[in-house]
Amino acid sequence: MARFRMDDFHLIEAAPTSPASLRSKLGQVILCSSQARARVESVNPDTGEYRVVLQGTLDTDTSRFDS
Repeated sequence: MARFRMDDFHLIEAAPTSPASLRSKLGQVILCSSQARARVESVNPDTGEYRVVLQGTLDTDTSRFDS
């Protein structure tokens, strides 16, 4: 597994981003974190629009990503 680094955060906001690509990038962030949580800030049932905040700490132990 590739280690997600602080410098990679700009990749999450790169446009255009397909849902599959975004899922992959966010999955890497979560898997490379020592802790993570998500908070649903809002959901609009009329439009389907939503806002989710992901918060966590990237794991600094690089040994588990070496292979």
